Amino acid sequence: MDMYGHVNHARTVTLLEEARGDMLFREAAAYGTEDLAKGLVVARLDVQYKAPLFAFGTTLRVEISVREIRSAYFVLDYRVRSGPTEDDPVAVTASTTLAPFDFVAQKPRRISQGEREFLSTWHNAVPEDGDNSA
Repeated sequence: MDMYGHVNHARTVTLLEEARGDMLFREAAAYGTEDLAKGLVVARLDVQYKAPLFAFGTTLRVEISVREIRSAYFVLDYRVRSGPTEDDPVAVTASTTLAPFDFVAQKPRRISQGEREFLSTWHNAVPEDGDNSA
């Protein structure tokens, strides 16, 4: 929390990272696609604050959808709600552009067919409400 009692920017970005990690590591592995967990880099991050985000021991809801899948990157959209239900107000919208990266070869790599299929299951999973594009 910052000095005003809001969840600060750095913590908000960490919330996005934690939700993304759950999706791209745990969910992808359950789907049979473990390569995403081997290497991804954030190429772009855009965060827009719609309302103050408070977390006084309550659950926040982070919704994720895949907006775009290209050959060497994909874009995730997020909505962070101030409570645990889809009826709670949206406080933050965000997007990240992620690129698969081969850390051994130290270079970006293409998205595999299995990764594309997994990401497609999340395509437009959450309706847009506001401009997340940069």
